[in-house]
Amino acid sequence: MNTDTIPRRTVLVTGAGTGIGRATARAFAAEGAHVLAVGRRPEPLAETAAGHPRITPLAADVTAAGAPEHIVRAAVELAGGLDVVVNNAGIVRGAALGSLTAQVIRDQVATNLTAPILLTQAALSALELGGGAVINVSTSVGLRAWPAHSSVYAATKSALELLTRSWAVELAPRGIRVAAVAPGAIDTPIGDHQGLTADQQMAVRAWQVAHTPLRRIGRPEEVAWAITRLADPLASFVTGVVLPVDGGAVVA
Repeated sequence: MNTDTIPRRTVLVTGAGTGIGRATARAFAAEGAHVLAVGRRPEPLAETAAGHPRITPLAADVTAAGAPEHIVRAAVELAGGLDVVVNNAGIVRGAALGSLTAQVIRDQVATNLTAPILLTQAALSALELGGGAVINVSTSVGLRAWPAHSSVYAATKSALELLTRSWAVELAPRGIRVAAVAPGAIDTPIGDHQGLTADQQMAVRAWQVAHTPLRRIGRPEEVAWAITRLADPLASFVTGVVLPVDGGAVVA
């Protein structure tokens, strides 16, 4: 792609150290955008940015006090503005209802729901200046039941989808579009901290494939493609939509 004629946008991607976030940061950079790649761990962020000079890594915890303002400030400083916010950071803490603890619930709500709210709030003024876009990363888990005791995770993502639709209406007068993608079973490390054994993880994957009409696990790059298309200026009349990227799982 010839990026010489493409306006240099600035994009902020959270959870950019691995998986969908890494693929999304690289996809925007390939289009010529300045990308602030945010994550908790410096090492994976450095890997995301390696070989991609338009990606600037920023190690930050999106749930920390003052983090939203700090992150948005860093994004704006890249090129004097902010055009796209991708709320991708998320965690899964698998537990059956009978074994859920307050801390397990709080951790997921803080990362998956509260952080996107506060980060988007902090970015509003910058996004309004250029008619920007917010892309939230949800999950098809929020649209149907999936294994591995992920009810709290699914609940936070369902709430994020409701916010997507609500913000689309609320922010339209300010020229800001809001959309979301809902990935299905994707080859990412997000499930590594669920406490499942290797055999249990294999069983979950087998169940997911069996319930996905395309009969395979998706790739992070396939979700990144959807995110970049929803954020593209050519999608200027698209807002409030939640796009499944799940191999047909939600309609099966």
